[in-house]
Amino acid sequence: MNFIDYLLNPPSNLTLAEILLVSFLLGVMHGATPDEHTWPITFSYAVGKYSTRGGMKAGFLFSLGFTAQRALLTTLGFLGLAAIYSKYNLDGPVYIVVGIVMAIAGSYILKGKYIHLPIDKLLGSEHHDPLAERRELRDPPIRMTVIHGLIAGFGFGAYASIITFVLAPRVPGLIYAPLPGAMFGLGTMTMQVIFGALFANLMRLKKLTEEDIRYLGSKTAGRVLYYGGMIFSLVGAFILLFPSVDNWAISTGLQVPNLNAVDVGFLLVVSVVGILGVGSMVMSYRELMDVKKEERKRAAVE
Repeated sequence: MNFIDYLLNPPSNLTLAEILLVSFLLGVMHGATPDEHTWPITFSYAVGKYSTRGGMKAGFLFSLGFTAQRALLTTLGFLGLAAIYSKYNLDGPVYIVVGIVMAIAGSYILKGKYIHLPIDKLLGSEHHDPLAERRELRDPPIRMTVIHGLIAGFGFGAYASIITFVLAPRVPGLIYAPLPGAMFGLGTMTMQVIFGALFANLMRLKKLTEEDIRYLGSKTAGRVLYYGGMIFSLVGAFILLFPSVDNWAISTGLQVPNLNAVDVGFLLVVSVVGILGVGSMVMSYRELMDVKKEERKRAAVE
């Protein structure tokens, strides 16, 4: 049995210390692999904070809420009350709620404290002053990452199954039941803090001023959260209507969860972080160059 097999199929005679270590390492694997419940949120807020420290804080706060929920989940697993996950697929509702919260945060960054439908853009009738829009942008409400973490923690996958149904019931007593979930959350947090710092520094690849980076980061974060939230909610609604879709998967031949198949979750990560995230960066950079050109024109006139 290799190390990965050992973690994914832990033996039944583990001590409490070994259970906690396995839980932590599973969390590290969870945080390091493309997971739809973690990467899109960490990416969005980290890019919006446009600094190593801000990105690390985004990853930390998200994982803090996630860790609290996982501690609750393993407690339910110890008590035998997590069987609801065996009977009901909660992916659809979780995607919907996560998407709504993402869209609220994105709307706050882009337009203010409200959700609006971008009808003006769809109809091609939008009129705005790019300089006024630059001043209007808000920093990402980073404390909301805790709420995201709490909600996303209700998503259930292979890693959650191991800590909830395999490891949690093996701890010595109820008082220890939250610990596997907490250690799993801390493992996830470790990787999310690292990725948060890396995501945030994507904004520094170009030699831009601090104000330019703030604009670029906020605009990218706002778009990813706003439109990514809509994607999450639509996918969640689709899964509720057609539950079998959530079981669709194409095997990659790898044995590591989140990398073992191309499925709905993987496609969500690719579409929100990859396509929407990178596309938003490119679009926001072009808009920034247009704004700076407009600024130079106005300065010349004055």
